[in-house]
This record gives sequence, C-alpha cells and structure tokens, in this order.
Amino acid sequence: MQKKRVIVLASGSGSNFQALIDYAKNNDISYEICGLIVNIPDIYAIERAKLANIPFKIISHKSYESRADFEIALHDALIEMGAQIVVCAGFMRILGADFVDNWDGKMINIHPSLLPKYKGLHTHKRAIEAGDKEGGCTVHFVNSGVDEGAIIGQAQVPIFENDNEQDLAKRVLEKEHKLFPFCLEMVASNQAKLENGKCLIDGSEKIISL
Repeated sequence: MQKKRVIVLASGSGSNFQALIDYAKNNDISYEICGLIVNIPDIYAIERAKLANIPFKIISHKSYESRADFEIALHDALIEMGAQIVVCAGFMRILGADFVDNWDGKMINIHPSLLPKYKGLHTHKRAIEAGDKEGGCTVHFVNSGVDEGAIIGQAQVPIFENDNEQDLAKRVLEKEHKLFPFCLEMVASNQAKLENGKCLIDGSEKIISL
C-alpha cells in the first residue's frame, strides 16, 4: 500500500515533529513525512528537518497583509508538497474556516489538555489551579473552532499535590510523543476517520486511550 504523504506544520522547537520522525524510522507505518512548513524563521524544528533530510519551507505570517492571504500561501504550499495529511505539531496559528474546510478529515492537531477541558493556552496552569487530579493531551481532527474538532485519542497523567506548571508540562509532553504518532498512524491507515463531525475508530465512535 502506498504511504500517505504527511506535511507537518510547526512554530517552535518541534519535539512532537521529532517524535513523528522517530516513530516513522522505527516502525512499519502507513505514512511518510514528506515536508515541514514553519511560520517563524530560525526555530529548531528546521534543524530537525535538516538532520532528517526532510524538505522544509518558511512561510511567515508576518509577510502577508491578512490571515486570508497567509492561508492561501500555506494551502498552495501544501498542495505543491503533495500533502495528503496535514499535522499541526505546535503550530501556533488559528486557522480560518475556509482553510480548514479544504483539509476536512485530513488535518490533525495535538493539544496539551484533556479536551474539552482547557481549550487554548496555559492549559497546565489552569488544570492545577482548578484542583484537577489528572491532566493529559488530546489528538483531534481540526475544524474551524479552537481545539473543538472530533477527538481521536487521549493520554492521561496524574497531577500531584506539589506540581507546578513545568512539572506537569514535562509529564504530559512524554505522553504527547507516544500518542501523536500512534494517532497519526490510525488516520493514515484509515482506521480512524472523520464522518459527520465524529471520529470513528474501525467504524465505531470511540476514543483511543494510551
């Protein structure tokens, strides 16, 4: 079976990008990481792409007069790179409905909370302040809402009494690096599909749990 072409979008150090690279290297999988697009120059994700001989593009949102213009350029680059699945790995841009609709069911994101709790930023701080007993991460299909797309998988970690934001973030990140490649493989192999706004795993509505 021909492998699905994956293009990764990133805005930072790219640790989840690296997790995808490592998983692809060490497992018999249904996808191939064919490119990286970043919106911020000089981030470490670019170095990871170079080390792995993965082509990359820099498309700075600051080079465009509007979000719509930036998203047109981003969409065109994805088409040019042959994207079949788009993976947001720490991509810190809210994407508009027109862009997202073009990749409906073909774009996934990882978020550092147990959605639907704590959409947006500062997720670990909010979980600790709320007195939650567990935190975690979620992989979901991207829709036009912020962190609102159908959930593919989640992983939980305990929150200890003396945890600070950094402690929890480190523990969650370790789970992200395991959950994200696994969920991407489920999508690439068509075991996880978006249908009528819901994620179906092997034909049934459920959530992967690691």
